[in-house]
Amino acid sequence: MAINSPLATQVLMISLVFASTLPAAGWCAESVKPNVFIAATGGTIAGTQANVEQHGYTAGQLGVASLIAAVPQLKDIAAVTGEQVMNIPSQDMNDAAWLKLARRLEELEHSAGLDGIVVTHGTDTMEETSMFVALTVDTPKPIVFTGSMRPATAVSADGPMNLYNAVAVAGSAAARSCGVMVAFNDQIHSARYVYKTNTTRPDAFQSVDRGPIGTVDTGQVDIFGVCAAGTASPAPKVPIADIHELPKVEIIYAYAGMGRDLIDAAVHAGAKGLVIAGVGDGNITNEALAGLRDARAKGTVIVRSTRVVSGFTLRNAEVNDDTEGFVASSEFKPSKARVVLQIALLKTSSLSEIQKYFDTW
Repeated sequence: MAINSPLATQVLMISLVFASTLPAAGWCAESVKPNVFIAATGGTIAGTQANVEQHGYTAGQLGVASLIAAVPQLKDIAAVTGEQVMNIPSQDMNDAAWLKLARRLEELEHSAGLDGIVVTHGTDTMEETSMFVALTVDTPKPIVFTGSMRPATAVSADGPMNLYNAVAVAGSAAARSCGVMVAFNDQIHSARYVYKTNTTRPDAFQSVDRGPIGTVDTGQVDIFGVCAAGTASPAPKVPIADIHELPKVEIIYAYAGMGRDLIDAAVHAGAKGLVIAGVGDGNITNEALAGLRDARAKGTVIVRSTRVVSGFTLRNAEVNDDTEGFVASSEFKPSKARVVLQIALLKTSSLSEIQKYFDTW
């Protein structure tokens, strides 16, 4: 994989300094290394700075070949190949990008001779994309999302180690029943539980209500908890082959003195569902509640979530969901609740069924 541009050469040299601290992974004692595929989508891990002393950077500047070349120790733990599926900052992820990525991952999942998949992705919407993939892609092989909080040209860039560890997880036999995961800052998280919790720190990703499902330390993979027993990964809730477009679902943030204008505007714009990032246990003002009642009367599905960083949104707490015809998001915070509702609406309009999905997915 040739590195032709001066910028890519600079990134490779910087990354090699940090990559030199990575040992050959002791866990890979097998004579045949696993085959791991890297599906690159852009993000900070592929970002560069004009000046390494500046905080700002441009995401999605480097291709998958540069990412792989920057961590030569990958060859010690896996036979790695890759593809540039897209190259965008993750704030630009949208339904079309999700569908494109998920369809490609579904193809890779059924590729002979492939043991695991790594998806490099921007951190801003990684929690949403990984959740979408978990709900739509069959995962007999591990799919491991990773990225970085610092661009490739930064002092002490975290991308090389995150990529190294993600490849180790994707190639690990212990991870084969874990479905879609996020490997970040030496921890392994389920896509269902993980959220970005800090704007800049390398430990930004946390499973706030559940905790990680494992750890990975310079390639040493330790899976515990939910998938350690080795049971089969769950089937997709709606197979990606059956999805042609996604219903319009909006998130509306609650605050002191909240009115109903944004609720009315979302319904007028054609929203099939609304996720309310409510205060406390999913509460809203009386005026906003009146707007939600009118939205529900027009057929819009209302899901109460919370703007609070941790904790569950319980049914019939704060608001009488049975009376109002609302759905409680359970442990899903607004970003994931939106994805769950989009997929649920592809299956049913029954509120009881949708509530069951939130409680069990």
